[in-house]
Amino acid sequence: MRLIFAGTPEFARVALAQLQAAGFEIALVLTQPDRPAGRGLKLQPSAVKQQALAHGLALAQPRSLRLDGRYPEDAEAARDAIAAAQADAMVVAAYGLLLPQWVLDALESPSSVGHPRWGCLNIHAALLPRWRGAAPIHRAIEAGDAQTGISIMQMDAGLDTGAVLLAQALPIEPSDSTSSLHDKLALLGGDLIVQALQQLPSGTLPAVPQPLEGVTYAQKVDKQEAWIDWALPAPHIVRRILAFNPAPGASSSLQGEALKIWQAQALPGVPPAGRPLGSILAAGPAGIEVAAMNSIVNITQLQRPGGKRLAAAEFLRGFALAPGAAFAPGGAA
Repeated sequence: MRLIFAGTPEFARVALAQLQAAGFEIALVLTQPDRPAGRGLKLQPSAVKQQALAHGLALAQPRSLRLDGRYPEDAEAARDAIAAAQADAMVVAAYGLLLPQWVLDALESPSSVGHPRWGCLNIHAALLPRWRGAAPIHRAIEAGDAQTGISIMQMDAGLDTGAVLLAQALPIEPSDSTSSLHDKLALLGGDLIVQALQQLPSGTLPAVPQPLEGVTYAQKVDKQEAWIDWALPAPHIVRRILAFNPAPGASSSLQGEALKIWQAQALPGVPPAGRPLGSILAAGPAGIEVAAMNSIVNITQLQRPGGKRLAAAEFLRGFALAPGAAFAPGGAA
């Protein structure tokens, strides 16, 4: 089976590598243009581009696929490349560009060699219809979901509204961050897309329409959301810390410095009477205990601006806490 693969970050690279390992022919790779990154803001290729170049795959990086958009020349070049690829299907994983109707149509029309095409298949990191949209892993952790999973979806013109071909659940462990859950889901997504493509020609993989009930949307994470509000209960704060690890990173201001907080846990008990929200109740090798709404957050890993991630014990060796120290109650200060 000849495939076009569209994806950009590491989540997609894992799927592309698994498709290659399974013996699928990758006729064309679409990925986002190189972006500035790092301290020098040098242009960096996406993880998918690096995989494609390492294996000599045909590659295109259109800025848009809209023929009536800002970059019609990019879209037209992509249209020509897609037509020339004569692929049987397109696999999409965290691509970052919306697929216009012409792309969906191109992969559903019969190929020139006389056999049907299988359309555009999306690897979505959630059990649809829960968490349609841009940030399903972040939002599942933030919401305290007990499980998430992978859905292999037949794409249509809607936002993650297509029929589901294959799905598998994955438990969310209490210690899971977006970073750790991403890695598990990336491997599962690669496994499931290989299974789906292997089963499609046999006609044994029914396309199941998504139910109308239980639809939720995983909005893209805004950096302002990552400022910790100590007026929330500790379990909610801890879920947000884990959800925003590794990006954008939960933050709170302490003694004039905006610290990143990477790992924490909710402790039993409540703060002593009269202690304001965000105040530090105790600090030692086991962590930094902070007063939250009728609860206590124990910070176990954090980072100063320009510094490294440190366990609380190591952090405290280089950061003297003033008497009565407190995090800014609403985040920035």
